[in-house]
Amino acid sequence: MSLIAGVDEAGRGPLAGAVFAAAVILDPNSPITGLDDSKKLTAKKREQLSEQIKIHALSWSIAKASVEEIDALNILQATLLAMQRAVEGLHISPTEVLIDGNQLPKLTYPARTIVQGDKTVAQISAASILAKVARDEIMDSYAKHYPQFSFEKHKGYGTRQHCLEIEQFGILDIHRKSFNPVKTILLNQL
Repeated sequence: MSLIAGVDEAGRGPLAGAVFAAAVILDPNSPITGLDDSKKLTAKKREQLSEQIKIHALSWSIAKASVEEIDALNILQATLLAMQRAVEGLHISPTEVLIDGNQLPKLTYPARTIVQGDKTVAQISAASILAKVARDEIMDSYAKHYPQFSFEKHKGYGTRQHCLEIEQFGILDIHRKSFNPVKTILLNQL
């Protein structure tokens, strides 16, 4: 039986928080209706699908690369590391790994990239959903921990609101120091 793992990430662009990746091997005998690119789905729909994926997939894994790893390696290398960790976390060995995008992480399995695979490949769509839901949950927990920041709304992305919060309340340990405007603010404080 062909066991195809789909892999995608969430959180490459934000100014705060880890980058997440997920790997999913779907069960061909238990199809999940409604899979799509996570960005096209509402938060509620993503959460419902995430539960379905966790129940019905043959194997799934969620991994991350920390803010410190992002700042030390750069966002691309940290993303590839999170993807590698997600694939290594699968409890079933895939026969092939399909990665969303155009960069391959270091893997011990046959793998290829598919640009915009989250729109066309069910396994990658499922991975996209798991990664996004996991990252959103962490950002929501940061909103409780740092109530002066609206992480539940902007999820750490560089929105006008988030940039104003950084200016008003300062830089947190969960901010990516290698990303602008955080990097520029730190340089101006020297």
